[in-house]
Amino acid sequence: MKPRRIILAGGSGFLGQVLARHFLARGYEVAVLTRRPTSVVLRVREVAWDGETLGPWAQELENAQAVINLAGRSVNCRYHERNRKVILESRINPTRVLGAAINLCATPPLVWLNSSTATIYRHTFGMAWDEAGEIGGTPAAKDEFSVQVAQAWEQTFAAAPTSRTRKVNLRSAMVLGPARNSVFPVLRRLVRLGLGGRMASGRQFVSWIHHQDFSRAIEWLIEHGNQEGTFNLAAPNAVTNEEMMRTLREIHRMPIGLPASLWMLEAGAFLLRTETELIIKSRRVIPGRLMAAGFDFRFSHLREALEDLCGNAITDISR
Repeated sequence: MKPRRIILAGGSGFLGQVLARHFLARGYEVAVLTRRPTSVVLRVREVAWDGETLGPWAQELENAQAVINLAGRSVNCRYHERNRKVILESRINPTRVLGAAINLCATPPLVWLNSSTATIYRHTFGMAWDEAGEIGGTPAAKDEFSVQVAQAWEQTFAAAPTSRTRKVNLRSAMVLGPARNSVFPVLRRLVRLGLGGRMASGRQFVSWIHHQDFSRAIEWLIEHGNQEGTFNLAAPNAVTNEEMMRTLREIHRMPIGLPASLWMLEAGAFLLRTETELIIKSRRVIPGRLMAAGFDFRFSHLREALEDLCGNAITDISR
């Protein structure tokens, strides 16, 4: 029997590597659409595309089990005019051209899963948002641009004319994994240096998901053909920034963790060419639809997730 085939569009980064390993281990064939194909890595075929125009890459979509679109410029940068344009277009254009390619397929993919972000929900210190949560920007969180990008991204996905392909919109929280190009090693390094205290007020909520549950949830959505529409990919229990940093310190037996005030974060963000929104926005999200449908999380609580990652931190999945 021919193996089932997964297409990862823009899948050469951290999340693409996480998903490639997951699906390869389960007997899937995996192909990655990338602007800079190299060779066969991890038994993954890399196929050239520009993320903007139709080309030979579109043949990869024929008879595929699923297309997972991960394309998008990192938001870990300063939001000046040029970067804003690149961030928006790097999400809109790949989504638009994938929709066009799927629509032209003789035998289109069974399901198309498109990335979005849990940042789309309004900044909150109150109740957690499920998929029906309030959407919008908050000046105090400096997230208006990010919310606008997320809305445009989702609107492009919804407008794609792919009537024969099931569509799933993935509002993902921060994915915790051991790779060098993910956030977990950065937080771990801060703790080891004694800098792992609360950031700003520390009251802001952090929504997260262990990389294993991220992969398992996507596989579950592929295999359950009656599931479509928007899903939050986040663990059921968000924590405050203060609790997250304290838990990491306890795991590492680090007695001190110097806090970082808002002005310190602003100065650091300027020097590191990034934005404080990534830290100060309160993201409190729950996976309402996944829980209602019976999906079982392996890592529902942050401590167990961090203990697992710290125990496996020597394994760098980017290698």
